[in-house]
Amino acid sequence: MTHILAIDQGTTSTRAIVYDASFTALAQAQAEFAQHYPRSGWVEHDPMDLWATTQTCIAGALQTAKLGAQDIAAIGITNQRETVVLWDRKTGTPVHNAIVWQDRRTAERCMKLRAAGHEPMIAARTGLVLDPYFSASKLAWLLEEIPGIRTRPRRANWPLGRLTLG
Repeated sequence: MTHILAIDQGTTSTRAIVYDASFTALAQAQAEFAQHYPRSGWVEHDPMDLWATTQTCIAGALQTAKLGAQDIAAIGITNQRETVVLWDRKTGTPVHNAIVWQDRRTAERCMKLRAAGHEPMIAARTGLVLDPYFSASKLAWLLEEIPGIRTRPRRANWPLGRLTLG
């Protein structure tokens, strides 16, 4: 176990790179995945594409480096950060496509929150400006727009069933 696996799950592709103990790249694999644009300003990914390309790239990089999982001491992951995916706890399947960081579907909601004077409170609590780039408005959109999502089985203390933004 002397190697490091880096996974870069980006906006248009996934990449896996295997490094040795001196941080020399030994092998890499990359796979692109589809972008989906269901409406103007909306950007989505199929979460299963993200998962499949991640698995494919890990396997490819390990095979090229002639290593197995037992040879990996650590895994580093970088991802899209503000892209949002909700998974069904029981089935492990996504409840909707991922809403990508570039997506602007919640721009109007953010403008209404700003006009109602909520931006200072949001900034104080999160340290972030009010913008559809960030995850909260995407999460609220999913909870409000995807039928049945609030009633899915969950832990008793899981607060998302009560989340509202404006």
